[in-house]
Amino acid sequence: MRLIFLHGWGANAADLLPLGGALQAQLPPGSAALQVQSWDAPDPHPAGGGARQWYDLNTPGWPQHPQAVQDLAARLDGELLAAGSEPVVLFGFSQGAAMAIEVGLSRPLAGVIACSGYPHPNWSLTQAPQAPTLLMHGSEDVVVPVAAQAALATEIARVGGQVEVLTFTGGHTIPIDAVERAAQFLAAL
Repeated sequence: MRLIFLHGWGANAADLLPLGGALQAQLPPGSAALQVQSWDAPDPHPAGGGARQWYDLNTPGWPQHPQAVQDLAARLDGELLAAGSEPVVLFGFSQGAAMAIEVGLSRPLAGVIACSGYPHPNWSLTQAPQAPTLLMHGSEDVVVPVAAQAALATEIARVGGQVEVLTFTGGHTIPIDAVERAAQFLAAL
């Protein structure tokens, strides 16, 4: 199974790589090995130092957002083609989760996991996603309020999509209970 991580705003591809090992360790014996990839966002973050962003959250209207979606869609389509019949799962955190939701739910993925994600403005689904979706969010998240999780779940359910929700105690992070739940989700695919 190919597992692709999309990092949050101001992080980079290396940020989520350790999560791949943590997820593999949580999978039941006999589970398929995870082939972990972590993709860098296309643009440098204003903070510098190797930080990246999918689009600039500080620019009103997020004008880079449409191009970022188009570029990620093309890259993911190429990965799906290369994978053939091998299952591909997209796992995004924060801004990466918003990108995973928008791009991933319209593609033939095995699953989408979004932690601390949010819907992009005017985002909606026209049909049920092919992939089951796991939405995880901290109840005390002050960066992306937990209400964003409810908005995503409502929209996915509205079109008949399969969506699971885990709201954990904590903030804008991926705690061990979220790692355990994500591993269960992966094992069931």
